[in-house]
Amino acid sequence: MFIQTESTPNPATLKFLPGQTVLEAGTADFPTADTAGKSPLAGRIFAVEGVSGVFFGTDFVTVTKQDAVAWEHIKPAILGAIMEHFQSGQPVLEGEAEAAGHAAHDGPDSEIVNQIKQLLDTRVRPAVAQDGGDITFHGFERGVVYLHMQGACAGCPSSTLTLKMGIENLLRHYIPEVVEVRPVAA
Repeated sequence: MFIQTESTPNPATLKFLPGQTVLEAGTADFPTADTAGKSPLAGRIFAVEGVSGVFFGTDFVTVTKQDAVAWEHIKPAILGAIMEHFQSGQPVLEGEAEAAGHAAHDGPDSEIVNQIKQLLDTRVRPAVAQDGGDITFHGFERGVVYLHMQGACAGCPSSTLTLKMGIENLLRHYIPEVVEVRPVAA
């Protein structure tokens, strides 16, 4: 098994490509070791000293490290954990795992929210997945769109620029009711 790695715009995050499917659909975010209970793979990766976050996409694993740790010290152990997991035959997620996605929204703005979600799904999420992350809809209130940033996007130095100059401009262009985009905490 050969696992490729790619850098991301977030220097604390590295994208691992195992060359096979990680999740059949959706994404899974494990911002702390405590949240990794349903995932044998995330558990193995968190066992590496210095790992602070794990995120799964359809064909990649994104790992975030603590600032005090250098990639050259933990990257071999992470590669080993991923390889060991896929060779073990264990599932990536145990039980019924819900794919991460957009928050539900009912109310007078549901047509606008559907447009926001469609733009996110077709224009934003595919590009962000290439960088090892995901952005999902969290809410819409008085012209403000709230988005949840995951994987490489969470804590990325350029995430504010991505939100303001990229996503906000895109949404405002197509949906005049949108006046601002803000991130929400996990």
